[in-house]
Amino acid sequence: MSSGDLESSTSGNRSTASPTIPFIDVASIATRLAPGIARTRDHLLSLQHSDGHWCAELQGDTILESEYILLLAFLGQGQSEKAKECAAYMLDQQCEHGGWAMFPGGPIEISGSVKAYLALKITGHDPQAAYMVRARQAIVRAGGVEQVNSFTRYYLAMLGLIPYDLCPAVPPEMILLPQWAPFNIYEMSAWSRTIVVPLSLLWACQPKTTLPPEHQIDELYASPARTLPRTIGGVNHEGSSGWLNWSKFFQQVDRAIKLGEGLRIKPLRKRAIKLCEEWILQRLNMSDGLGAIFPPIVWTIIGLRCLGYKDDSEVIRQQLAELDKLCIREENKVRLQPCFSPVWDTIISMIALRDAGVSRHDPAIRKAIDWVLSKEVKHPGDWSLSHPLVEPGGWYFEYNNEFYPDIDDTCMTLIALGKCLPEGAGRDWTMEVFDEPKSGGNVPQNSAAPVVFSGRSATAEIAIAELEAAAPMVNAIRRGVRWLKSMQSRDGGWGAFDADNTREVLTKVPFADHNAMIDPSTSDITARVLESFAGLGIPADSEIHRRAMEFIWKDQQPDHCWYGRWGVNYLYGTWQVLVGLIASGVPASDPRLLRAVDWLKAKQQPCGGWGETARSYDDPSLRGTGVPTASQTAWALLGLIAAGETGSTAVQRGVDYLLSTQQPDGTWVETEFTGTGFPRVFYLRYHYYSLYFPLMALSRYANSLQDTK
Repeated sequence: MSSGDLESSTSGNRSTASPTIPFIDVASIATRLAPGIARTRDHLLSLQHSDGHWCAELQGDTILESEYILLLAFLGQGQSEKAKECAAYMLDQQCEHGGWAMFPGGPIEISGSVKAYLALKITGHDPQAAYMVRARQAIVRAGGVEQVNSFTRYYLAMLGLIPYDLCPAVPPEMILLPQWAPFNIYEMSAWSRTIVVPLSLLWACQPKTTLPPEHQIDELYASPARTLPRTIGGVNHEGSSGWLNWSKFFQQVDRAIKLGEGLRIKPLRKRAIKLCEEWILQRLNMSDGLGAIFPPIVWTIIGLRCLGYKDDSEVIRQQLAELDKLCIREENKVRLQPCFSPVWDTIISMIALRDAGVSRHDPAIRKAIDWVLSKEVKHPGDWSLSHPLVEPGGWYFEYNNEFYPDIDDTCMTLIALGKCLPEGAGRDWTMEVFDEPKSGGNVPQNSAAPVVFSGRSATAEIAIAELEAAAPMVNAIRRGVRWLKSMQSRDGGWGAFDADNTREVLTKVPFADHNAMIDPSTSDITARVLESFAGLGIPADSEIHRRAMEFIWKDQQPDHCWYGRWGVNYLYGTWQVLVGLIASGVPASDPRLLRAVDWLKAKQQPCGGWGETARSYDDPSLRGTGVPTASQTAWALLGLIAAGETGSTAVQRGVDYLLSTQQPDGTWVETEFTGTGFPRVFYLRYHYYSLYFPLMALSRYANSLQDTK
């Protein structure tokens, strides 16, 4: 037994961070570390598919099952066996408060609860059953059906439960607006764009399937009037700043659109509908459904049916088949995934396995590389409309989604591939991409321009042989790096799918209550881009790097952490920034990073782990607090290890927590949702987060111990 010294500091605003723990059994950690890494490594390897990729379940909340049932009801299949199996799963997810939540232990989510209750009624559940009574009471206490969001209103309208006039107008004429117009569809985030275009067909055609009287939901209204308010609240309509209240302005626009349509003033409607149809059909090519995610696929089916496509037409059958792929059946119950995550799971698995010592020559890694390279984007997508001179590159998240590569998957792929280059890449080797954009943006590129690695190797012959073998990977890396650099936004950061997708006023339109209308730069992605460049040995001395770092520093929170857009939440953001900045040459002794390190230490829990609730998006005072999880503990450890804290008590306690909670098969039990879809609206549980991130953290801890010997 050896004692662990607690760190303290009086420099700047730093404070003693770790709870008082008198002894850390360092010898026990050392004994358990290698076997623990081996168990998780072997388990992860056992999950690899025969073609080289990994793909775990991606779990969302019950809006997936309820909306699928409502779609089936619209198609006349509300009493089908699959609908009933979805309802059975959904019933298992009912919370103690009687409603349904966005994440385990969360408060009632009114839109999801209304849809769940309706779906249960449609599939034959007795409204007088105890669980239905509890649900009904919980919904009414939360404000009733009057509080549902805009997308839920569209479901209610297409099932004949409310008039379309109570839905926000989504006129298809938006597709006619040129790119220079302030409210054109390409000013919307990629995911909103794929929803809004097919949804506009519903607004234009207003289809309706009338449910029988026993499926009405009048009992869910909280007010005697039993009607919905004309205006919709939501996370983007909680106030307005500036000289103009944009929410109220767009409410007036909404009324004007409805008035004009009531007077049949819509001269461009036919042309707009045709363009929407063509837009959708074009993006079904080289994609597993529109955007390869659940909501646009559902709206595509409904929208195309509005245009006369039959259920047995090839395109409708294909889209229904894509939804069917997302279904998971177990014990006569069906649950759905919002999409698949194979590229994401594969590249992070590769990183973790390389950290764990699996050779880049190992068949598992070689097969994974080949699979990843087969998923590189080779065709222009929506992003290229604003970057027409940029060579396609990058990677998407799903199996097939050619129109929508994303920055996060691309930079994580570059990190993974960088770890599979000749040994020393990023350290003894440096990379230079010629004829590249010097400061981002849309500039001409020469697709034949070379990529040059320079450095030392044992012999010239070995170096040449290694690089020749790696040529396909190097070329993909070259395209990925150039694409990333071209996608930098003017503020210096990177968003998820597009550059400069920041028109804040769009968040105030009535149908923007899903909190995802724009795709602004975020520190977590920006730092990961920097990490990917550093892993390839790209010098951090360019204007691109300078602007990116300025963006990150400006985004640091008053208590010295960073917001995490794509993972829950401040633990995620702070980990990624620490890793990215330190990899880019910012010294760990920088006072701003020291304070971030202290913030992480202060959030460590008595058990040694870290956890953060998704409620921290609604209430920032909860940042860094919540049920400890393996994935979030791993994130904190990765940040601290990168900052040179390997020997600290906090890191030792965190490693001990992971080893102590590890299961015999090398896994960890984690039911919390630590992934973020849309903050305050939709959260995710990546089933491999509690596997490859702990493996990464334990392996980097072990490697760091070796480096200090």
